Amino acid sequence: MAWLTAKGYRVAPFKVGPDFIDPGHHQRVTDRPSRNLDGWMLTRDYNIANFQKHTAGADFAVVEGVMGLFDGYDGKSEAGSTAQMAKWLDLPVLLVVNAKSMARSAAALVQGFANFDTDLSFAGVIFNHLGSDRHLTYLMEALTGNVDIPCWGGLARNETLAIPERHLGLVTDQDYALSGDYINALIRSIDSDLKVTDLIQSLPKIETNKATPEADNRETGKAVKIGVALDQAFCFYYQDNLDLLNAAGAEVVTFSPMRDTQLPEGLSGLYFGGGYPELNARRLAANETLRRQIKDCSRRGMPVYGECGGFMYLCNSICDLDGKTFPMTGCFPFGTKMFSRLKSLGYREVSLAKPTIIGKQGQTIRGHEFHYSELTENTGNIDTVYNVTARSSIKKVPEGYQINQTLGSYNHLHFGSHANTARTFVQACQGYQKETQQ
Repeated sequence: MAWLTAKGYRVAPFKVGPDFIDPGHHQRVTDRPSRNLDGWMLTRDYNIANFQKHTAGADFAVVEGVMGLFDGYDGKSEAGSTAQMAKWLDLPVLLVVNAKSMARSAAALVQGFANFDTDLSFAGVIFNHLGSDRHLTYLMEALTGNVDIPCWGGLARNETLAIPERHLGLVTDQDYALSGDYINALIRSIDSDLKVTDLIQSLPKIETNKATPEADNRETGKAVKIGVALDQAFCFYYQDNLDLLNAAGAEVVTFSPMRDTQLPEGLSGLYFGGGYPELNARRLAANETLRRQIKDCSRRGMPVYGECGGFMYLCNSICDLDGKTFPMTGCFPFGTKMFSRLKSLGYREVSLAKPTIIGKQGQTIRGHEFHYSELTENTGNIDTVYNVTARSSIKKVPEGYQINQTLGSYNHLHFGSHANTARTFVQACQGYQKETQQ
């Protein structure tokens, strides 16, 4: 993406899977929002329409995969995998192979990937973490006569190009913005080690049309303002979720719970996405004026929606790994505690057990759960409004908490998985706006 952008091409970036961090880095190097594609959370038609819409006007589309090429929802099907998405979009796959401590065996690995699903087409292979030029020679010799896929070179092992990681993945663009020096170094490495010009000349042309997701038709009328928390603590949002809110009649207004002492004026709803409130708990706690204002909005019946990290912020407190407890907004009367081990990970289907600010009873919405914290206080007297089905198809303990019109959960939901989700939330905000203006 960085190389193509530097050459003057317009790049449409995409990411397969329920990932919030990589799209931020995509946007940094392309200056265009990156869109998530997902074969389990979203329908085939939605993914295709989304891809076609956001490739319009671009010279190249680059879709970063998720995990291994065939990894997805489970081991029995291709659902949610990069391979599934490549076939849905009729795109060739550029296979990236970590060749560290590997020589001739790399050919067997590539051969296995090439033959596993004959419906896939491959644009080629590039190697990563090479030890030397001689290492690449070994690898290309091994491919010759054994694999009918072109090799476009390989990148040498270079720790200066590594992006640091932490407990939820790569460090976010909010905390680790790729600098101009970094991007230039990456481009120079690609220029010297990969045959990108030859690669792009071999790629097929893609025809796009004006198809758009069904919900992506702007509602008419005066927009209702929804405040979206956006800073180092809250940065996990699907771009589609924000676009769908806008299409349903919302004006998205961002603010920082870490830095702003007052909410933006004229809000009729609040949306707190996930992120890292536990790493920024001291600053969030210190912003007492804003915390009280948010709690007051919740108590007055303003629609407030929080996911994962945003849900933690809406609780009474966060206890970090050092055992220090920091007060949060207190919209929900229980605390959260961080653990050093993963507490939950995987796709989730949420069936609404009761009417909520994001949907009617019986509506199902799909999403993902990934966190290292859990609730630490008794929640038995708080209404649960979600029935959550995990990958095992066994119903979990009911989840999702709603008080007044404040809804919180550990689940990150993709609003595109049900056409009415964004619209229902916007309508709740519009109802609140009418009530408060009377």
